[in-house]
Amino acid sequence: MGRHVVDAVLRSGEKARALTRAPGSARLPEGLEVVRGDLTRPDSLAVALDGVDRLYLFPEPSTAHEVVRAAVEAGVQRIVVLSSSSVLDESGDNHSGEYHRAVEREVEASGAEWTFVRPDEFAGNVLWKWAASIRADGVVRAPYAEAVRVPIHEADVGEVAAAALLEEGHADHTYLVTGPEALTQAEQVRVIGEVLGRDIRFEELTREQGREAMLGSMPAPVVDMVLGYLSEAVDSPPRVSPVVEEVLRRPARTFKQWVRDHRADFS
Repeated sequence: MGRHVVDAVLRSGEKARALTRAPGSARLPEGLEVVRGDLTRPDSLAVALDGVDRLYLFPEPSTAHEVVRAAVEAGVQRIVVLSSSSVLDESGDNHSGEYHRAVEREVEASGAEWTFVRPDEFAGNVLWKWAASIRADGVVRAPYAEAVRVPIHEADVGEVAAAALLEEGHADHTYLVTGPEALTQAEQVRVIGEVLGRDIRFEELTREQGREAMLGSMPAPVVDMVLGYLSEAVDSPPRVSPVVEEVLRRPARTFKQWVRDHRADFS
């Protein structure tokens, strides 16, 4: 996400500085000042924060208090946080929601202006979920074919965050960011097939079969959280948010556009 925020800020003509643990391999764009640092080591941030008045903050709750305090002491007046729609789940059993909300709370208490960008499901999730089986044999195996999602293009999230950094009028706002259309998982697979020009089959798994398959790439609490979202999304689908269009004054990128932009990842 940071790369998309950087791209949008540089297109505006503003100067920017990027913090990364590996400047040599980050492949960040020309015209950007790049410094080494790590959010899990707040003592490494002094150079990055020097002279900065606006900060885009990736969520790292373990050191959020120290990082936010260092930022404000260095003169940062506006903080835009990459959060998550999961903070809206008040069930009390949501690891992702509490993870992101912990960072939000620290920023709220800091005295700086703040904006929380809360994306729903990234369209890019289909790469780790489905791309391997699409490449191998043209099939997607997953539970809940009729679960509805509103996948968001990562570039739109980055541009919303950049707008909150650069423009006035976003202070103390929480932005739920979604794509422009609600699609079932089966419909997403059809769109991928259309763009790739291939016949891709959706093979529906039971919940338990899906859980077993997902445990190969995710810890159990995250698997159960995702399955819970999918189950709920069959009968109570998420709503499309107008935030991208309202903030950027243009329509959000569609899922089909995202697939076109990532066609090579399915090859």
